[in-house]
Amino acid sequence: MAPPIYSALIISLGLGTTMTFASTHWYLTWMGIEINTLAIIPLMTQNHIPRAIEAATKYFFAQATASATLLFASTSNAFLTGEWDILHTPYSLTSTLMTLALAMKIGLAPLHSWMPEVMQGVNLLTGLVLSTWQKLAPLYLIYQIQPNSPNIFITLGILSIFVGGWGGFNQVQLRKILAYSSIAHLGWMILILSFSPPLALLTIMIYLMMTFSLFSSFMLIRTTHINSLSTTWAKIPILSISTPLILLSLGGLPPLTGFMPKWLILQELTKQDLAPLATIAALSSLFSLYFYLRLSYAMTLTMPPNNPAGTLPWRLNLKHKTSFMALTTISTITLLPMTPAIMTLLPF
Repeated sequence: MAPPIYSALIISLGLGTTMTFASTHWYLTWMGIEINTLAIIPLMTQNHIPRAIEAATKYFFAQATASATLLFASTSNAFLTGEWDILHTPYSLTSTLMTLALAMKIGLAPLHSWMPEVMQGVNLLTGLVLSTWQKLAPLYLIYQIQPNSPNIFITLGILSIFVGGWGGFNQVQLRKILAYSSIAHLGWMILILSFSPPLALLTIMIYLMMTFSLFSSFMLIRTTHINSLSTTWAKIPILSISTPLILLSLGGLPPLTGFMPKWLILQELTKQDLAPLATIAALSSLFSLYFYLRLSYAMTLTMPPNNPAGTLPWRLNLKHKTSFMALTTISTITLLPMTPAIMTLLPF
């Protein structure tokens, strides 16, 4: 892809999300989301392989369906209320339709079936954009809608945590595993959104940090299959130590950073007299922990059948800049002791 075209697409991605953040009118926010969607599709098909074309087609149809539903719901809300303001959604029917459309856009269960297939057909860099940047605008709108009853958020959250963990079983493709991991983490964000929006914001920030760190590690290793993780020690030995820690942090194990949002979310649910719901969420997250441990085992405790011949790759100079990746990796592993300080910065 030519650099000017690539730059224009990246600028469009930023412009679409920024337009959604800055708008209070439903039509302008819808336009921002559409700009974002149309900008990512050429990036998905830049490899010109049939699998990428298939993934882009599936992504387009899923996003078009969600966008049509969102436009219909916002138009109906404007017809009933006489206003296009995002914050003015008093009718439960329109707010539910909007929530379901946005849930489909970000891949929440049970509207998630497009996401693993799309992630499998794109490269890791585009998958990183799909898992992080493309989630921000719909999550912002979900935060703004806030329906009167939290039941829809609770249902979507529990289903996403369960499906995100269960779907990762027996997967050998890393991109599909990362897709189900994203679904599970989005479930935790939606589950707590009705009760503590600042805590949901903290969960999103930590998720973005951990996901960027993990995708960057896999891009450096240049692997997309679980069997090839065993060669990590020969390529970049330090990643055979740091990447399992990132995976365990995503799984929410103490004393790693990923334990912080799950701990605070379970505590908040208990304060809201929802201890059974907190128990179900905690038990469902064990499914996700299983495939994180599986990836960690494949990376640290297995050996490739043949040693690489010649000079080991780790002796060669890396062509990628790793400063930001190192910063996010350290944050992913070591921020749990900073929990009290972080909580003081959020408007709880």
